[in-house]
Amino acid sequence: MENGAVYSPTTEAAPAAGRGARRSLAAYFFLGRLPGHRNILKSLQLLLSLLAFVCEEVVSECTLCGGLYFFEFVSCSAFLLSLLLLIVYCTPVYNKVDAEKVKSSDFYITLGTGCVFLLASIIFVSTHAGTSAEIAAIVFGFIASLMFLLDFVVMLCERLQVSQLRKPNTTARTEALTEPLNA
Repeated sequence: MENGAVYSPTTEAAPAAGRGARRSLAAYFFLGRLPGHRNILKSLQLLLSLLAFVCEEVVSECTLCGGLYFFEFVSCSAFLLSLLLLIVYCTPVYNKVDAEKVKSSDFYITLGTGCVFLLASIIFVSTHAGTSAEIAAIVFGFIASLMFLLDFVVMLCERLQVSQLRKPNTTARTEALTEPLNA
């Protein structure tokens, strides 16, 4: 028997279109690590913080620029942090780090970003000049901060549910502890 018959190829050399492993960047993204509502919240945080940042960047002149600059810093930071969290959740990076540390970091980053974004939006409301770009940035800032805080509340509820499931049911024994086991 010749070696060609025994060791014949068992796989296709080039799979047809639509078959085989995913190609290019699509092979690296997996959206199944977060529930659907959390994916939507994370995407909205990313989009709204980007829109707030872009609208703020369109502002050409300001009289009280401190609020504008603080809002600029916070909206850009919120966009970058939400992008970072989405990248970690949706790429193979998630498999290389401790999942509990990612969830804990997400929990505190989301809380901090939501609170600071809300504060920056309030400060920007008190210092803006009233142009349409500023008003749009403020609206997107408030909505984005609400999305961050809503995501925090959802994560808090999930944590409380998990802690309730892990909590052992301790019932007090009413019978005497000195009774023999074989009685």
